[in-house]
Amino acid sequence: MPAVKLSFSEVVSESAGFFFGNIRLFFHLVTVPWILSLAIRVGGELLAMDTPLAVLAERAIDIIPTVMFLVAWQRVVLLGPHRLDRLPGTGWSARETAYLGHLIKVGGMTFALIAIFIATIGSVDPTTLSAGGRAMDPEAARRYALAGPIAIGFVVSLLLALRVSWGLAATAVDVPFSPRQSWALSRGNAWTIIGALFLTFFGGAFATAMALTFTAGLMRGLLGAREGAAVVALTVALLCSYGAAALTVTAQAVIFRRLLGWREGHPLPVPADS
Repeated sequence: MPAVKLSFSEVVSESAGFFFGNIRLFFHLVTVPWILSLAIRVGGELLAMDTPLAVLAERAIDIIPTVMFLVAWQRVVLLGPHRLDRLPGTGWSARETAYLGHLIKVGGMTFALIAIFIATIGSVDPTTLSAGGRAMDPEAARRYALAGPIAIGFVVSLLLALRVSWGLAATAVDVPFSPRQSWALSRGNAWTIIGALFLTFFGGAFATAMALTFTAGLMRGLLGAREGAAVVALTVALLCSYGAAALTVTAQAVIFRRLLGWREGHPLPVPADS
């Protein structure tokens, strides 16, 4: 049995309570990364980067301002706002480099599988999917058949990434940590961790999609705006996505603190198999 048994409801409620209780601080810290992300997205639109792989490349670039915000926010959760070195988005340090490296170890395979899936399946022809549609090209049928195992691999890798992602909080506070340690130290709490992070991550993604749809519809319906509506909707959706990310990494930090009983300056427990 694990030394500490996490409670799903307590992790989620503490995470949500901290985020919504510090919403003004969130808006203060997110401003510069939010502007940088918006510039990256608008730049992609101006360059007509509308292919799936180009969009993935744009998302990969956007990870830079996102990491700067995530590091700052997790430090606020674990250390308090007085321990911030600078406003996130205004500089890059060895801490952000270490965090990015840890993030790649955690989610790099999942991102790679998304890219492989998109490259494999290509563009979908709706006429081949509808009843009575034209016969599917054999090459397309082969690509769709290959996409199935890749999709299964993506789901498995996502669950594994969620299981070990809470260790990112350690890197945010300059504690050397690895996915292997996250795995070993979370035995007995795996499904609680996966469930809490799944809820915050995909709940935030759903809220972002709804915000994008609602804002775009409102702007077009009431103001008759088109291109302007897209920019406003993107701006709101990016803010919502940062909010979702903040809630998720708050949950990671809560798990890190609760599971390990972490306090600054105290050593972490050693996995039993180390």
